[in-house]
Amino acid sequence: MENQSNAYKVWFITGASRGFGRVWAEAALKRGDKVAATARNLDSIAALNEIYGENVLTLALDVTNTDQVNKAVAAAHAHFGRLDIVLNNAGYSLVGTIEEASADDVKAMYDTNIFGTLAVIKAALPLLREQGSGHIMGTSSNLGHVVLPVIGYYCSSKWAFEAIHEALAAEVKDFGIKVTIIEPGAYATEFGSPGSLKFANGMDIYGGYKEQFFTGLKSMERGDPNATPEALFKVVDSENPPLRFNLGSNNLAWTQSAYAERMATWEAWQEVSASAQGNIK
Repeated sequence: MENQSNAYKVWFITGASRGFGRVWAEAALKRGDKVAATARNLDSIAALNEIYGENVLTLALDVTNTDQVNKAVAAAHAHFGRLDIVLNNAGYSLVGTIEEASADDVKAMYDTNIFGTLAVIKAALPLLREQGSGHIMGTSSNLGHVVLPVIGYYCSSKWAFEAIHEALAAEVKDFGIKVTIIEPGAYATEFGSPGSLKFANGMDIYGGYKEQFFTGLKSMERGDPNATPEALFKVVDSENPPLRFNLGSNNLAWTQSAYAERMATWEAWQEVSASAQGNIK
């Protein structure tokens, strides 16, 4: 899996200890790129140094700590001389119905999924502008377009993630900076592990419903995360990468169905909607 471009790329990856972050960091290193791999626990990525030597820089990073984010991004840029790809992958899911999850639960998740992502982007942007190039990427989800109950707050963070990156893409295009939202479907990663899930305090009234929900999730087809790097490399090596990139084979049909239902509802109510326009000139 060697990089066929004229020069290696330099990656800055958050959440590189497991899941997609680890898979993509190692795949990039194997093809000859250089990677600043970050994780909250430095020990979880220490083995990368032994395997990949000077091509990897491992950094401790809690994305909710803005000062640490600024220092990590600056250190990676100083070490490698540039940053080509800034990939926000750190995040977790909050499990709980809308009624169950507390405001503190939701705020804590947004601190990582949204504000942590923003901290990395804001730290990197001045450096990318100075370079006149760069590719900001972020791991969203197909749940940035469709919604599942019981993880509705997690879905909401991905809808916000999508909106922020779409606006960002328009704002930084003239600086030579590209933006891509990666939208994985269900994959057999560690995302379902305790380290990637936090549970709101449950209410007995939702017990049966959640049990049924989790039973349904167990039957969901899951992709192989180790099958994803080649597709990701085609995106990062493209002169015109997509703003949104579905990862996996099942997303498109689900998203098409959801949008078809929305369009049908909007169209069915259009006469009533239009009647509310008024005639102010």
